[in-house]
Amino acid sequence: MTLRTLQVRLGIAALLIAAFLALVAIPSFVSSPSNVRNIVLSPVFWPYVLTGMTALVGVLLVLTGRHETAELEDEDAAAPGAPLRLVALAGIMVAVMLLLPWLGMPLVTMLAFAATAFLYRTRHPVAAAICAVLVPLVLYAFFAHVAGVAVPQGEVIRLP
Repeated sequence: MTLRTLQVRLGIAALLIAAFLALVAIPSFVSSPSNVRNIVLSPVFWPYVLTGMTALVGVLLVLTGRHETAELEDEDAAAPGAPLRLVALAGIMVAVMLLLPWLGMPLVTMLAFAATAFLYRTRHPVAAAICAVLVPLVLYAFFAHVAGVAVPQGEVIRLP
C-alpha cells in the first residue's frame, strides 16, 4: 500500500466520521438549552468545533494524499516496539484515571501530556515540556475563571 492510498483512505474516513457526527450524533445525543447566552458555553459548540476540525483534517489528508508518491516501508521495520508503546499508552490512561481524584485534573493532565510526548520520543522535548505545563494551566484558568466551571482539583494541590 502506498502512502498516497493510506492518506486518501484516512481522509475519507475522517470526512465520513465528521459527517456522521454533524448530521446524526451531535443533534441526536447532545442537548442544549435555548437560553445559553454565550455560544462558547453551549454544550453543542465544542463538539461542532471538533467535528469541523476532523473534517478539515480529512480534507487536508485527501489533498496531500493526491500529491504523495512515496511507498510505505514494511510495517515491522517502520514501527519496532509499537506494541510496547501501545501497552505503555494504556498504562498512562489507567494512571490518569487512578491519579485524578488524588492529584486533580490540571496536574494529572500535565503529567499525562509529558509522559505521552516522551513515550513517543518527540523531536521537540522542550516545546513538549512547556506545552505540558502551559496548556492545562491555560485551560484551567479559562474554565475556572472565565466560564465558571468547576475543574476537579485533587488533595495535593489547590489552584486559585
